[in-house]
Amino acid sequence: MLTLPTSVHIYLCAHPVDLRRGVDGLAAITREVLLREPLEGHLFVFTNRRRTRVRILAFDGTGYWLMTKRLEAGRFTWPRARPGQRTVSLRSEELAILLAGLDVIVRKRPRWERRSA
Repeated sequence: MLTLPTSVHIYLCAHPVDLRRGVDGLAAITREVLLREPLEGHLFVFTNRRRTRVRILAFDGTGYWLMTKRLEAGRFTWPRARPGQRTVSLRSEELAILLAGLDVIVRKRPRWERRSA
């Protein structure tokens, strides 16, 4: 299980990208396509067209982390985005399920959340 602070958000890129790009290329996609700033410290998750690889880009305050997972068999199940949606937000539990190669629950039930002041 991934343990992340509640201040860290997880953003999945809704569309596949070329994972041959390195840190700078994925940071550029984060800025230009996802319209987010990679230096904020959130996790940005990308997949390739065949959905056999996942890359996670993160900034920890001193530098970038680029994590890669490649499945030897099967494919990652990617949540569907609504038309025009660039990212899909996940909780850390859902990311752990996705990285384990399991189906992420797409339909979320309404739940109580504390509103930020």
